[in-house]
Amino acid sequence: MIIRIFKVSINPECREDFERDFKSISVETVRNYSGLISCKIGGPTKWNPNDYSMVTLWENEASLEKFAGENWNQAIIPEEMQMYPTSYSVEHFENMEFI
Repeated sequence: MIIRIFKVSINPECREDFERDFKSISVETVRNYSGLISCKIGGPTKWNPNDYSMVTLWENEASLEKFAGENWNQAIIPEEMQMYPTSYSVEHFENMEFI
C-alpha cells in the first residue's frame, strides 16, 4: 500500500471558497477512483492557519498511477482549484504496519 500526503497553503481571504471547492471538487474526485482505501482531510491549526492536507491510502502503485498518471510523484491540482494554492507539495510512502 502507498500513502500519499498532499499539502496545500492558501491565501486566508479565499478560505471559505477553498473549503467549499476542496470538498466538492478535490475530495470527490479522489473518492471516485478504484484502489483508494481511505482519504483523510486535515484542516488548519494555530501553528499552520492557512494549510490543509489530504492523506490518501492506495492499494498499490498501479491504483495510484490510474489516479495520478505515470508521474504520480507530482501533485494534481484540478483546473478549478488552481487559483487557491500559494504553495503545495506531495509525498509518498510505503505503508508499514507496526501496530
